[in-house]
Amino acid sequence: MRTMLLALLLAVALPAQAAEKVLVFAAASTTDAVQELGKAFTKEQGHTVEFAFGGSNDLARQAVAGAPADVFLSADLAKMDQVEKAGLLQAGTRVELLSNRLVVVVPVGSKLKVASGAELKGVKRLALADPAAVPAGLYAKAWLEKAGVWKEVEPRVVPTLDVRAALAAVEAGRVDAAVVYATDAALSKRVRVAFTVPEADGPRVVYPVAALSKGKASEAGRAFVRFLQGEAARSVFERYGFIFLPGKSAP
Repeated sequence: MRTMLLALLLAVALPAQAAEKVLVFAAASTTDAVQELGKAFTKEQGHTVEFAFGGSNDLARQAVAGAPADVFLSADLAKMDQVEKAGLLQAGTRVELLSNRLVVVVPVGSKLKVASGAELKGVKRLALADPAAVPAGLYAKAWLEKAGVWKEVEPRVVPTLDVRAALAAVEAGRVDAAVVYATDAALSKRVRVAFTVPEADGPRVVYPVAALSKGKASEAGRAFVRFLQGEAARSVFERYGFIFLPGKSAP
């Protein structure tokens, strides 16, 4: 009887950990996959997840400015470096999570053929996520520079807020082509892939993730980062076309 009473008192004194709300800043290109994983995480662990999607440059700027995000999933290493240099990462949580590939997309009914970066010199309007700031645009610019055609292509570039906006510009027929991630192209029925940038010709695309230190749900944020590295997450990411990396920790 005494043992049962003690157990009841402990249950009252030490309630189960309350569910928390995790705020995740994530690159626009991860929207569909990460939203699906957020629901799975909530079902498994009870914590709810809210997302802010956009260009990684803008999300990094907001985090450094004090936005209370718990997790940052960036589309490139430089933006994560920026947040880390500001002292905002939880120690030991940063990992390289995903990779992707660049493709050139055109409207589904377009007759435009693209066999190399050089052929984009003839395109009147080319949408890129802002090549001065957004990872997808920076990757595209690096590819075109390596191909030796950036100076000729640059006057035809229509910069967009993020990679999803570049895709939308092609879908709406406002531009002739765009350079986006393969995962974005796969989601649209209104565009077709005219060219896939060979891995050897394009820059290495890396999506790092880390838990942040200024959020309101630190423990749950770490749990979500761990969840994104699990086998269930791998299955979802690969279904959307991402290349799942082995969770390599940053040096």
